Amino acid sequence: MRYWTVEEAQAYLPRLRVLLTTIRDAALAQAGTHPSRNGSRSPMVDAQEAFEQLEADDIVLRDAAQGLIDFHARGPDGVVYLLCWKLGEDGLGWWHLPAEGFAGRKRLPREPS
Repeated sequence: MRYWTVEEAQAYLPRLRVLLTTIRDAALAQAGTHPSRNGSRSPMVDAQEAFEQLEADDIVLRDAAQGLIDFHARGPDGVVYLLCWKLGEDGLGWWHLPAEGFAGRKRLPREPS
């Protein structure tokens, strides 16, 4: 499992925006509510490649429609937590413990216990 730093995750957001938009657009095209923007290539192929990239980077997609993702992180105190980001947010500003989920997210920085 990869553990991301806040700085690494923040730097990855431009690429993440592209991947999540690709996934969301493919889902909308599949539902017939959004035209394909990639010519003759299936938007589902693009979405599959985007999913594979997220998996390779050990990024957890929680909700494709909202573009909600988590990055695994580990604090200096050894606590594993999740950096939480949603498509449309300007930057990375939230974290939560694995058992808490989106509803339990708190503002960064995470202070060690």
